[in-house]
Amino acid sequence: MNPRVTPGNGRVAASHLRGRVRAERFVDGHRMRVAVPMADLLDMPGGSRLRQIQMGEAVTVYETLDGWAFVQAIKDGYVGYVESRVLADRPEPTHWLAVPASHCYRAADLRSPDISWLGFGSLLTVVSFQSGFLETDRGQFLPERHLWPVGKRFSDHVNAAQLHFGTPYLWGGNSIRGIDCSGLVQASLTAAGRPCPGDSDMQETELGYELPSGTPPERGDLLFWKGHVAIAVDGETLLHANAHHMAVAYEPTLKAIRRIDAQGGGHVTSHRRLLRE
Repeated sequence: MNPRVTPGNGRVAASHLRGRVRAERFVDGHRMRVAVPMADLLDMPGGSRLRQIQMGEAVTVYETLDGWAFVQAIKDGYVGYVESRVLADRPEPTHWLAVPASHCYRAADLRSPDISWLGFGSLLTVVSFQSGFLETDRGQFLPERHLWPVGKRFSDHVNAAQLHFGTPYLWGGNSIRGIDCSGLVQASLTAAGRPCPGDSDMQETELGYELPSGTPPERGDLLFWKGHVAIAVDGETLLHANAHHMAVAYEPTLKAIRRIDAQGGGHVTSHRRLLRE
């Protein structure tokens, strides 16, 4: 079993893993949601970042100990630890943030003090409409134009990916404040209503179908290297979060292939095309 998506830590494990993993106890867990703009999902309490989860995203909590919660993200099944203070019992989201970023205001007035920021993909529960602003269940106000109902999605995941152009590169990042190659693919596909794993190796295995080597790329195709993934914007251009530019950047496809190989990243391992919906 892949430990990245197996909810067990030795002390506790999900009930459905009984007989498959060792643990002191097996529990069903309970659902909670992220109640801060962004939380790091760590490999151990106070450890290294694996991925990130944003406002409103749901997790199953299997254990809370010494201020840390052992959780599994509902979006992609990733397991890890978050500070328990960032989680709360929250109602089902009604809307999501469909622009790169926005501010939460104290009142339905653009001159009102801003309380916090939110990034693309954040989930919110709207309770009222006031003068071009939507009020959330937490009493904060966001511009109506920035939010879409949860059922509304991007028809083209590349358009969603392009909203991240210039975003700083961040290993394990999943937001407009910092993102990595697999995070960009996941954010764009999620915005288009498509399930997507969290890491590039799992994306290469699970997304779409492989094309023969030498097939000309089309818009939306995914090109994979060992430990890296890029999105084809058209037949000649890629968009990817990468450490060379330290940002989400456009790069000519052939130039990127040659550069990555020259820098020790190897050859393209697969070229995949998503199934049409």
